[in-house]
Order: sequence, then C-alpha cells, then structure tokens
Amino acid sequence: MRFMIMVPASKESEAGVLPDQEILTKMGKFNEEMVKAGVMLAGEGLQPTSKGARLRFSGGKTTVIDGPFAESKELIAGFWLIQVKSKDEAIAWMKRAPFGDGVVLEIRQIFEAEDFGPALTPELREQEERMRKQVAARSR
Repeated sequence: MRFMIMVPASKESEAGVLPDQEILTKMGKFNEEMVKAGVMLAGEGLQPTSKGARLRFSGGKTTVIDGPFAESKELIAGFWLIQVKSKDEAIAWMKRAPFGDGVVLEIRQIFEAEDFGPALTPELREQEERMRKQVAARSR
C-alpha cells in the first residue's frame, strides 16, 4: 500500500524561512531510516505559495490565481510518499517524524489500479503501466 503524508505549512515556511541545520539533520536521519527500511519512495519540501499558482476550472474556463494564498492552515509545506503494508504501519513510521508541538500530519492512501474495478479497462490499464515505465525511466 502506498501512502502520501502531507506536512502542513506554517507562517515560517510560507515566509520562505528555511529549516536550520538541526532540523535538517533530524529530518535527514529520519528519511535515511525510511530509505534503509525500503519504505520511502519520495519526500520533498515545497517552496512557499508565493512562488506557486492555483488553477480554477469553472464553466469551461480555467482561471490562474498566483500565490501567495491566505489560509496557511490548509497549505502543504512538504510531503512523503511511502510504501508499507498497512495504514497502521504508515502511522507508526510517522509517529517517529521529527516534529514539534502543534504539527498535524495528514496520511492518505494512494489509489492502486485494482481499486478502480471494471472502469479501468485493459486499454486504460496498459496506458497507465506505459506511462509509469516512462516516468521511471526518466528518473534514473
């Protein structure tokens, strides 16, 4: 099972304040433990929303809204993609994450092809597998 763990933004991350050496060291150690255990697929911090944009689709039109975005409690500052056997295992890993008081991580399971049932036709399944192989080849 794959899970995405979302790390919420803070006033500091939205202001572009970078983590200090102590935090980077703790996070590096935690990430290395997950990599060695074969759990971590990806993990990245995100630039503040002032460097981002949102796209709103409505009435056949697309509107681009440049950041920053006001509601920092709903923004993401980083993420992990992990592969584990269960949600309980994902929770166990994230309980070890080096965060202080007040941080709330969100853990969400990623859909797998079999979750879509018959709506994912053999042709769509083949297309999905082909695209995954292309992406994997580019990241090598």
